[in-house]
Amino acid sequence: MKPKSNALPWLWLSAVVIVLDQLSKWWALTSLQPAGTPHPVIPGFLNWTLAFNTGAAFSFLANGSGWQRWFFVLLAVVISGVLVVWLARTARSDWKTAMPLALIIGGALGNLIDRLHASQVTDFIHVYFRDWSYPVFNLADCGITVGAVMLVVFGLFTGKAKA
Repeated sequence: MKPKSNALPWLWLSAVVIVLDQLSKWWALTSLQPAGTPHPVIPGFLNWTLAFNTGAAFSFLANGSGWQRWFFVLLAVVISGVLVVWLARTARSDWKTAMPLALIIGGALGNLIDRLHASQVTDFIHVYFRDWSYPVFNLADCGITVGAVMLVVFGLFTGKAKA
């Protein structure tokens, strides 16, 4: 009997996200000093601005006494584990499920590396327009966000197509 072909090979995409995220953070740490100083890329819209976050998205729990580091480490490990199991149960050809899962895993592990190494996540991408400013983020955050949006969008459209 031939073994079922699963989507675990999509973890290559997770590895690419991790490598690009860590390389970009290394670049930000070595090039964007001092922290908080904006470096215009597209004036009026995009700056490189080095920032550090001990919390989660939008600095959620950033003012905790340190326990949040281990909470987010555990959360990243558990979520990544669940998503790897999901990949193992997904057909390799189901890219609409596998790709988003791989992006989320890569993003979660990219930020996990920061938390384990430096107790904080390095951010540097700052999008803004006039008085509006989005919180500074990184490539790992992009992987998580794009993957989550893809899961929702593909889930909505795939569900309608099957019905």
